[in-house]
Amino acid sequence: MASSKGYLNFILDQLSGLDDISCHAMMGEYIVYYRGRIVGGIYDDRFLVKPTKSAVAMMPDADKELPYEGAKEMLLVDNVENREFLQELLNAMYDELPAPKKKKRMK
Repeated sequence: MASSKGYLNFILDQLSGLDDISCHAMMGEYIVYYRGRIVGGIYDDRFLVKPTKSAVAMMPDADKELPYEGAKEMLLVDNVENREFLQELLNAMYDELPAPKKKKRMK
């Protein structure tokens, strides 16, 4: 089941207080970026984030779910209605997320 544009827009609106939030559509789902780093995504109308130490600390009882078959487990954010919490979560996670890989240029 693909994620709906409505759910994507709801999550993006909840995160609108943060600078540089973006998303990239991929096979009916959406990868969510914060300041160029992947924080998680929207899969089957669920907001899942990478299980960084700070994310686990802020959501110790969060369900671990697979975004799709064969993927690594991610944390289900069930408190998506709380805009402040979502923004604090992404800010806390940011320094633990890997920097984007540089694309190699073809000569």
